[in-house]
Amino acid sequence: MSEVVRDAPTSAGIPRRFEDSSMSLVVGARTYNQDHVARKYSKGHRRVSVYVAWTYPGEANRDITELDNRFSTMTEVRRVLWPSYEAPEWSDPMRFQQGIGGSLELFFWAWVRFQRVVTEATGYLVPVFQRIDQAGFRLPLDERVLGDTDTLFVFGLDHTVTEQEAAPEEIEAVRQFLTREGTCLLIGPHHDVGASEDMKTRVMEYAHHGDALVPRQQRFGRYTRSLMNGLGVPVENRWGLRPAVVKGTDRIAPLTIARDLDRRGWLAGVSTFNFHMHLPHYAVTTNDTKMIHVLARQPIELSKPHPFTEAGNREFNAMLWMPPSGNRAGDILVVDSTVFSTLFGVDQSLEQFWRNIATAM
Repeated sequence: MSEVVRDAPTSAGIPRRFEDSSMSLVVGARTYNQDHVARKYSKGHRRVSVYVAWTYPGEANRDITELDNRFSTMTEVRRVLWPSYEAPEWSDPMRFQQGIGGSLELFFWAWVRFQRVVTEATGYLVPVFQRIDQAGFRLPLDERVLGDTDTLFVFGLDHTVTEQEAAPEEIEAVRQFLTREGTCLLIGPHHDVGASEDMKTRVMEYAHHGDALVPRQQRFGRYTRSLMNGLGVPVENRWGLRPAVVKGTDRIAPLTIARDLDRRGWLAGVSTFNFHMHLPHYAVTTNDTKMIHVLARQPIELSKPHPFTEAGNREFNAMLWMPPSGNRAGDILVVDSTVFSTLFGVDQSLEQFWRNIATAM
């Protein structure tokens, strides 16, 4: 699995990152296996949707004898992070999946708080769609997702080897979605670790981020890359870089924010995202500075070398914005999907960022 934050369990045996969404704190009955009911438009209230661009069966059924390009099994997570996941909620195979599927379910747990914060801010529930879900239902990115959505998050957590790509009709559907006034597309391709064929480079990358749960090669985001290419978004997700922390603490170092470029206030009241051991650098592939703006850069941990820092870089691009242009009336943002998960910590700054994205008009 890519990255799970290390924390001690609560007295109830539940990792602290899940404390507000634990099974023991569920208020309403959970449902499954039904069609999405479209949300009616209400002026001044944004409808937010999440589209996870993976094939759940394709990820869950990866050969666990393969070393690279797969998520960890839940057993591997428990071993590396012992004793954080030794409560029965996670360790009992009669209650929680112990294969790769269990690790995938941790993502859903960790999106709950984001969904709740956005629901409180907008008044609408936040549906989470999957390209191919647990039961094998395939859902391309089309009007069924886009029709009742104002802000769409596309999480690029698909391993490249699963060959998920945006079809021409999906790209066109998103392009039409963005012609609607007030829409916003947030694309979150995850890291690209081990892209080099040079084994020494992969060793350096692994030693830099230091996460035992990440294989020497773990390449994500074929779907989001194809979507960005189709929409003309000049960005590539590269590397997996460890953020710097505030000296003498384990708190992530503040972002370097271009406040003068943040005309929409996406980052108003925001100073940090959450700490994650390997975050992508969003490389801008155009020289047109008016087309796309780098709004936030993250300082990099420099105690262990990395090819990116050895090239002279001290920060990586963490958030980009493409303002409306031409026929495109909507905004496009590029931010890593981990920023919307509590697997990697959450604080007031992060929740403020979620609210900013959810309520920007």
